[in-house]
Amino acid sequence: MTSVMRFGNVHMRTTAAQKAETHDRIVEAAARLFRQHGIDAVGVDAVMRAAGLTHGGFYGHFASKEALVGEVAAAALARSAARWEAAAGSGDGRAALDAVVGGYLDPAHVAQAERGCVLATIGPEVARRPEHRAPLCDSVRRMTDVLESLLPPQADGTPDRDRARAALATMVGAVVLARLADDPAEAAATLQAAREAVLEGT
Repeated sequence: MTSVMRFGNVHMRTTAAQKAETHDRIVEAAARLFRQHGIDAVGVDAVMRAAGLTHGGFYGHFASKEALVGEVAAAALARSAARWEAAAGSGDGRAALDAVVGGYLDPAHVAQAERGCVLATIGPEVARRPEHRAPLCDSVRRMTDVLESLLPPQADGTPDRDRARAALATMVGAVVLARLADDPAEAAATLQAAREAVLEGT
C-alpha cells in the first residue's frame, strides 16, 4: 500500500512538472510571436503551433488569450527588471550603469525584437489593455529605481527621480526609433545619441 502511494505521489509530481514545462513553452512561444508580430496579429493557434502543441491544450493553461497576454508581458518585463537589479548590485556603480544603458541601447537588442524589452515592442498594445498595466508598472518602477540609484544625485545630494524617468523614456524611445530607421547609420546614431544623453555628466 505504501509503495502504491509513493508511486502515486511521484506520478503527481511528474504530471505537475510536465504541466509547468508545457505552460512555460506556451509563454515563451507567445512572447516571441507577440514581440515579432504584435499581440493582435497573433492567435492562439499560432502560439500553440510555435510551442509544438495542439490548440485544444491551450485552455488547460489559460482562461483566454488575454490571460496569456498579461502573463507574457508581466513575466518578460519582470525578468528585465531583475537583470537590471542584479547589475546594480554588482558593486561598481559606473560599470553597472554602463552595463544597463549599453546593453539596452546595443544594436543587437534593436535587431532581436523577438527577444527584446516588451516596453519597446508590445508596450503600446498593452497600454490599451488597462487590466494588464499594474504588473508592468511595478517593473517600470523597479527599472526606474535602478537608474535612480546609479545616476548622479541632484545638487542637494538627493536622488534624481526625474532624471531616472527621463533616462528610461529616452532609452525605450531610442530603441523604437532605431527599429523604425531605414538606414543602419541613422539607427546607430540614434542609439549613440541616447546613450550620451543618459550618461551625460556621469
